[in-house]
Amino acid sequence: MDGECELKSEITTDGTSQPTDSVETGEAAVNPAAQPDAAVNPAALCSVEPDAAANSADSANIVQDNASALVVDTNSALVVDSNDAEDSDAGEGDVSMSVKDDEEPKELNMVFDVDTTEVDLNHARIGKMENFEQLECIERLLLRWNLIKKIENIQTLTTLKELELYDNQLTVIENLDTLVNLEILDLSFNRIREIKGLDTLVNLQKLYLCSNKISKIENVNHLKQLKGLELGDNKIRVIENLEGLDVLEDLYLGKNKIKKIQNLESLKRLNILSLQCNRLTIIENLDQLTELTQLYLSENGLVTIENLLNNVKLETLDLAYNKICIIQNIAHLTGLQELWLNNNNVSDWNAVNVLENNKQLETIYLDRNPLTSDPNYRRKIKLVCPWITQIDATLAK
Repeated sequence: MDGECELKSEITTDGTSQPTDSVETGEAAVNPAAQPDAAVNPAALCSVEPDAAANSADSANIVQDNASALVVDTNSALVVDSNDAEDSDAGEGDVSMSVKDDEEPKELNMVFDVDTTEVDLNHARIGKMENFEQLECIERLLLRWNLIKKIENIQTLTTLKELELYDNQLTVIENLDTLVNLEILDLSFNRIREIKGLDTLVNLQKLYLCSNKISKIENVNHLKQLKGLELGDNKIRVIENLEGLDVLEDLYLGKNKIKKIQNLESLKRLNILSLQCNRLTIIENLDQLTELTQLYLSENGLVTIENLLNNVKLETLDLAYNKICIIQNIAHLTGLQELWLNNNNVSDWNAVNVLENNKQLETIYLDRNPLTSDPNYRRKIKLVCPWITQIDATLAK
């Protein structure tokens, strides 16, 4: 598989799974087993980016003057050129790259109320960040799906808490030094090669860098408040330089080129770990992650379920699309609710009997394993685990 797989979306999104509030991600995972043709769980691969549709644009009061400028007099404003009304929600929810190199950027002449706290310029086809200086109270600046090539002209926006530049044409992280109150930064789906320029963002809680060209995890271990780090769909080969991220809860590294699970020992609060679609062959070095509740390891080269002894809080375990032959070493996971083992090599019915200890198990995916050739296999699973409510994509009766 060489670490490559189809990136599909929910949310994100992967990962579009977006948090109900911008500090929680990846909760709306789509089970690939329920859709046999889906190669990977999108939410686990790339967490869902903040949903543009959730922006409170409905309350915006936009008044057009006699010129082409727009005057925005609300604390939550959607600003779009009136000529582009039909384009403003085009492709909403599309996680694929929507920006075209040959698309012509547009100039928007805008005037904002100085008290505006949110500006939404998603899908506005703007090519340059400008005219934001008067936003003295701005907290959210949403610039998704545009043609922006450079982060610039926002140094005065010191009140900014959330900056979204998802799906643009950025190549460098720059000019963020003064944004010391920034809590959420979304630079996913760009062309960034290095993680840098984040030195002063000491209040950052969520960093989205999914689908770029990043080859190394670096320059993030000073971000002491970081709770979510999204690096899915890049070119990373080694898990490294995460020491110091003491409050990190969610780590998404799906669709990279990682061969070994390592250097996670310091992440004592980690709750979600996604390593889907990499080059792993062994489950290892998870002993210190005792708070882990969701572990996504589908689309790798795993042959054995092992080394999960200390991960007793696991609720979701995704091992789909591997080479596993035996279900084992999970009887102690008494809180396990979802087990994804579709598209493996499980053939022994005796292996299924080990599930009788997993009394909290609600959902199991075993389709496309040799044992499912038995037309009665769902009934047999139900006999072993009568508490299960869903087997594959079918509700268990």
